Amino acid sequence: METNYFENEPKKSTGFYLSVGALALFTFMGLGIDGDEFLQRETLNIPDWYFYLIFTVDFFSFLSLIGIATFRKIAVFTFPTFVILHFYLHQFYLSTFLYTDVTNMFLFVGVGLLMIIPKWKYFK
Repeated sequence: METNYFENEPKKSTGFYLSVGALALFTFMGLGIDGDEFLQRETLNIPDWYFYLIFTVDFFSFLSLIGIATFRKIAVFTFPTFVILHFYLHQFYLSTFLYTDVTNMFLFVGVGLLMIIPKWKYFK
């Protein structure tokens, strides 16, 4: 008895793009925190190399979101990897706990995967 529950799942849906938009919102919030720290780098004594690293991780997070929106399988795996890397970089180098990254991961697992898993057959 094989039943495919996702047989009639449309490729594009409003819920899918709303979940990607919510992930993008919290990723932008993380970028805003990084920008604020960049503006205060001299006061906080943060080395310049840290910002090259953290902004590169931010860039690849956004690139992964674009990949998810354009149905790329690799992006489904790289997005949470970059969000967790972003969280650990803040935790290790600046001793800051970013709730935006934690919320982003909860959104990805809770809402994002509920929209991504039924559409997995459309991902390349």
